[in-house]
Amino acid sequence: MSEYPTFQYGKSRFDQNTFFGRFRHFLDVIDPSTLFVTEKRLQECVELLDRFKQGTLPPGVTHAQLWKAQKIKQAIVHPDTGEKIFMPFRMSGFIPFGTPVVVGLLLPNQTLMSTVFWQWLNQSHNACVNFSNRNASKPAPVSKFFQGYLGAVTSAVSIAVGLNVLIQKASSFSPTTRLLVQRFIPFPAVDFLSCRDGGGSSCLSTAWCASLPSVWRCLSPSASFHRCQRSA
Repeated sequence: MSEYPTFQYGKSRFDQNTFFGRFRHFLDVIDPSTLFVTEKRLQECVELLDRFKQGTLPPGVTHAQLWKAQKIKQAIVHPDTGEKIFMPFRMSGFIPFGTPVVVGLLLPNQTLMSTVFWQWLNQSHNACVNFSNRNASKPAPVSKFFQGYLGAVTSAVSIAVGLNVLIQKASSFSPTTRLLVQRFIPFPAVDFLSCRDGGGSSCLSTAWCASLPSVWRCLSPSASFHRCQRSA
């Protein structure tokens, strides 16, 4: 397909029937360059897309301009609420704002308090990203979100602290081996929470839903995100 095909409002400009197209779409979603878009530029993009829907585009507007405008709007504005998403919780901000947390999780010689802090911060960031990019077309009670958040934090902290205690008490490990194993403790805590909702639902980008149709069944799509349920 060409770099900028004929513009289709609310659709991806990449072929979602191919793995490479879905991969490029996902890279577009997490592109951190959209974090630097000014308010003036955002409004220009919103107005351009509004004029496209109304059929009143000015002469000379290209498909490339429309695709770029849609990318910016979808990266910043929630498709259901129409409100701007707080920068650290946008999908485009997940890598730059999440990387320092990952580094903190992997710091050596952590104390009990530092382990608890970094696990709490990681789950808090993940929860805020999920909530900020949720499917808001069918509002859910905040209490449900809060319960899930408490469960995630409690599970992550319990696993990380529990494994730390077990390894420190393991007499069969040499000091070097014990230190090496402790460096990998954050992984099981994070991985367990990533798959703890195996029978439930999750708010995923369209790239994930489209790339794993046999695993995730779309319940209710929005412009940028789908509410999906893991297939039995």
